[in-house]
Amino acid sequence: MTEERFIDLVRVEQEPLRRFLLALCGGDSALADDLAQDAIARAYVASGSYLGLSSFRTWLFRIAYNCYVDYSRKKHPELVPIDGKDTLNLPAEETSDAAFRYQQINQALERLPEKEKAVIILFYFEDRSIKETASILGIPSGTVKYHLSMGRAHLKKLISL
Repeated sequence: MTEERFIDLVRVEQEPLRRFLLALCGGDSALADDLAQDAIARAYVASGSYLGLSSFRTWLFRIAYNCYVDYSRKKHPELVPIDGKDTLNLPAEETSDAAFRYQQINQALERLPEKEKAVIILFYFEDRSIKETASILGIPSGTVKYHLSMGRAHLKKLISL
């Protein structure tokens, strides 16, 4: 893969990739940006070995998910935001009711187990198919369906509290 082709492919996937990581990171945009940058750097280094067995999008999202998992496994000191900007940015035209609804969803997502959260984000927020979600997360399609079912049940319970 040429450098120009890689840049063109990344340019198309950059925003969806950042959205995916932003949701995984609970709205922490700085962390999501760091992980996206790490994923793109790793993908660039490995671009010569990309065989095209899956779509570039799936391959890149898999690398990004692995970056997130690697980060999550490390011990990190708890940081408290001083400016309140570590929440998902909502469009200015959103009402306070909508902002509250998003806040509830984000808080509920944070309480889900890691795989359920990733499956819900990919399937519902990033509109990925069961097959593509399975490929990104490296799990069977049946397991994706199970995590979707359990994730929906857990979200329903968490949001209705």
